[in-house]
Amino acid sequence: MSFRDDAEEGRGDLRKPFLHTGSWYRMGSRMGSSMLGSSQALRDNSISVVACVLIVALGPIQFGFTSGYSSPTQSAIIEDLGLTVSESLMIAAIPNIIGWLAISFARDSSFLYMGRLLEGFGVGIISYTVPVYIAEIAPQNLRGSLGSVNQLSVTLGIMLAYLLGLFVEWRILAVLGILPCTILIPGLFFIPESPRWLAKMGMTEDFETSLQVLRGFDADISIEVNEIKRSVASTTRRTTIRFADLKERRYWFPLMVGIGLLMLQQLCGINGVLFYSSTIFEAAGVKSSNAATFGVGAIQVIATAVTTWLVDKAGRRLLLIVSSFGMTLSLLVVAASFFLKDVVSSDSSVYSIMGILSVVGVVAMVVTFSLGMGAIPWIIMSEILPINIKGLAGSIATLSNWFFAWVVTMTANLLLDWSSGGTFTIYMMVSAFTIVFVTLWVPETKGRTLEEIQWSFR
Repeated sequence: MSFRDDAEEGRGDLRKPFLHTGSWYRMGSRMGSSMLGSSQALRDNSISVVACVLIVALGPIQFGFTSGYSSPTQSAIIEDLGLTVSESLMIAAIPNIIGWLAISFARDSSFLYMGRLLEGFGVGIISYTVPVYIAEIAPQNLRGSLGSVNQLSVTLGIMLAYLLGLFVEWRILAVLGILPCTILIPGLFFIPESPRWLAKMGMTEDFETSLQVLRGFDADISIEVNEIKRSVASTTRRTTIRFADLKERRYWFPLMVGIGLLMLQQLCGINGVLFYSSTIFEAAGVKSSNAATFGVGAIQVIATAVTTWLVDKAGRRLLLIVSSFGMTLSLLVVAASFFLKDVVSSDSSVYSIMGILSVVGVVAMVVTFSLGMGAIPWIIMSEILPINIKGLAGSIATLSNWFFAWVVTMTANLLLDWSSGGTFTIYMMVSAFTIVFVTLWVPETKGRTLEEIQWSFR
């Protein structure tokens, strides 16, 4: 039985892409490399992949821009629209052009709710689709570095929101949030579909053509093609996967690891720190809290860029353990600083020293988070899930991540009002548990093909 017959059996009509984005490459492939003789760049096996990654990375930039939007604008929005604290807490989610416009032209809190709801829908898709797409198109020796670009783009978006928030008022900042997706939409028409997705759908010719474009027209893709075909042929032929199938170890174990990492990524409190960093710095006695927040955003970008360089050299597990350990120590410092500030006089030198120490701890927490826990959970999730359950399992993992992001965001200010030291103690305990979780259950995926990783769970 041929690969096409095997993929189509029991499937009925073949699914087709909703939009034929990237269709230019089919013509280029059929006409051979002579058509692209003047475009030598496409022959480099990494440049075409990098170009695809840079285009889809516009989505996470807008995601990050929205994540950072709350910090410099929170006070102004509450004052201009007369919101209560509880109403302002409801405003924390993700990017979408209509959502940004609704925020920009808001006349009361209902516009903000609607805008953030629309943005949340858009970012939920972006946060899952982008890392999976990058993992499926990247060569195995670059998969970690290119996968880290997703989180690097998020941090760039956050930093831009912090920076622009220092100079423009919140309505204009919302309009500027439209730009990344405005560029992203036309860019999508110039990138090929994921070859693994095309293979899963039984589109053999398109799958091989897409892979050839991504690896370069002079590259020998026969080994990779055969690996992908074997992987697809060995998976279930059903078009839909039932929840009952997740009881098999090859499904439940990678799903458990993916969900666990994405839950712990949020429960360590990073969104609470980033969304309310200005408030935290004010509580620590920093006068220019918004400028300090921008500094944190810039440091986060640098630390994430370091991760992008390290992840294919040091490996995923080591960076996760180092990151979690660093976060635990940093949060311990912050918690102790706030506890001591509560028991000493505000006029004493110890009080000032504790204020400085708490800021140093927050910055260290953001840096160590960016060195591993920021980018790598999304990379591992996109690598370990079998291709035939990626839609269902990836959606469950992403839903878990965003549910706990919402929980942390909604509770951060309430917890900080209750006890700043107690809040950071809770986050510290989660970070400490993350070290144990990674050590016991997270596999190393560096230097292995997606097919090799997924076979190891059988």
